[in-house]
Amino acid sequence: MKAPFKVTLLFMCFVTSLAYSQSIITTKHNLSATGPGTIKATSESEVCIFCHTPHNSTPRAPLWNKNAGGATYTLYNSSTLEAVPGQPDGTSILCLSCHDGTIALGDVVSRTTQIAMTDVMSTKGNLTTDLSNDHPVSFTYNASLATADGELKSPPLSTVTLDHNSKLQCTSCHDPHKNTNTKFLLASKEYSALCLLCHDKNYWVSSTHNTSSKTWNGSGTNPWQHIESAYATVAQNACANCHDTHNANGKLRLLKYVNEEDNCLDCHDGNVAGKNVQSQFTKPYKHDVYAYTGVHDPAEAVAPTSKHIECQDCHNPHASNATTATAPFVNGFNNGVTGINQSGNNVTVATNTYEICYKCHAGNTWSPTSGLTRIINQNNVRLEFDTSNPSFHPIVGPRNNNEITSNLLSPNTASTVLYCTSCHASDNSSEPAGPHGSIYPYILKFQYETADFTRESANNYALCYSCHNRNNIINDNNTFKEHKKHIVKEDTPCSVCHDPHGISSTQGNSTNNSHLINFRTGIVTPSSSGALRYEDTGQGKGRCYLTCHGKNHNPKSY
Repeated sequence: MKAPFKVTLLFMCFVTSLAYSQSIITTKHNLSATGPGTIKATSESEVCIFCHTPHNSTPRAPLWNKNAGGATYTLYNSSTLEAVPGQPDGTSILCLSCHDGTIALGDVVSRTTQIAMTDVMSTKGNLTTDLSNDHPVSFTYNASLATADGELKSPPLSTVTLDHNSKLQCTSCHDPHKNTNTKFLLASKEYSALCLLCHDKNYWVSSTHNTSSKTWNGSGTNPWQHIESAYATVAQNACANCHDTHNANGKLRLLKYVNEEDNCLDCHDGNVAGKNVQSQFTKPYKHDVYAYTGVHDPAEAVAPTSKHIECQDCHNPHASNATTATAPFVNGFNNGVTGINQSGNNVTVATNTYEICYKCHAGNTWSPTSGLTRIINQNNVRLEFDTSNPSFHPIVGPRNNNEITSNLLSPNTASTVLYCTSCHASDNSSEPAGPHGSIYPYILKFQYETADFTRESANNYALCYSCHNRNNIINDNNTFKEHKKHIVKEDTPCSVCHDPHGISSTQGNSTNNSHLINFRTGIVTPSSSGALRYEDTGQGKGRCYLTCHGKNHNPKSY
């Protein structure tokens, strides 16, 4: 009875050994002369010798046949890294004995002379001793790390291979003996199955970058040129649309490009995504993402302290999706972005779109202004849009009850709430929505002339007339019958009297600043008595104390 058992055992060992050897024989890690790759020995027939030897090995398991550990490595680091990588150890240092470029592939311990090779390691495979642009390894992966990071899966991780010290190593992603998923990966790159074994990015499941079936049309820059064996669609490439695990050009966060916007615009140039956002940044008025590199940081304060604008300031690439909303609520393309609420407090996730705008336009020292000097000057739009103000455009909430709404074009009503992008957006409705770029100043979607003595026309004040009925404004005697005299006969721009965002209650009041009245002091000067103000006397009536175009109002009643 013992003999058949011995035969069976020997047979099982033989089959197992054969299956094991076959798995590596057909891969590029078979560096023998019969190997399938372009890098191989000129005459060496042994397969395992390039990594292992049964005799005279180094002290490292498993019977390691290469010297390793002499190099000092530059490690990956970034402001968003919660792990604490050390110098590579464990299986990672074994992998690097070939992949750091310091030791020749044919330089093995068991041979007195190097094994001659046909070629050297490619740039992609040679990680060098600078690992700052490679996924970190040799760090402890435990519940504490997952909690601190907030977007890593918590152990126990049955799907993730950690070493006996609970460290993540090269072998957590690669099996050097099997190439089932290409690049010796433990799971497929398709749909980022491998990345998702560890990473659990917030919002990713419903993100467009996780679900889009868009393909590259072959024009312009190939957005997937950094990917070996790229897939056909955005969803299939998933994380790899933007990230490169090894030798990434953008070291911080392993992005494929150094310039932040380039990671977005090689897809959002109309050749993958349906809308060409890139073209918007060639216009004279824009949020100029090209003007800054390396200033934005995901860990920066919600209200930036250094002037810059990047796509990521308004868009979260892991969260962006195609859902729509109504003002003031955030649309899907702005989902998952930080902001400042109407009370001036930081919010981790903006609920209202204006909260995202407030990060840069609510009183920063470099916050842009209109450049039009008024009786009351203010560059904090959060204060200008407050619903307790004497008058304001309805960005945060509906208009005051005493504001005139009879001149509004449908579908606008007294209860209408607008987005900032109702005025600030592309000048062409067929182009991408949002304040990327415009041919008009202040990134306005329509013409809005502010120069004195501008001839009134539907085009010159197209922005105002996109919501306000031009005919009623000029000819309606039931609101302010002198509109025609001022803007048609005397060529006075709308901006001379009206401050489009609003007047803060901390500076103005309902008597002097109803109906967005806040005179431009460069055009309107004090009256003969020295007064410069508007007074709302109630019931649609008011009076002005000022001098304009040489005419003294001291006061002029309406």
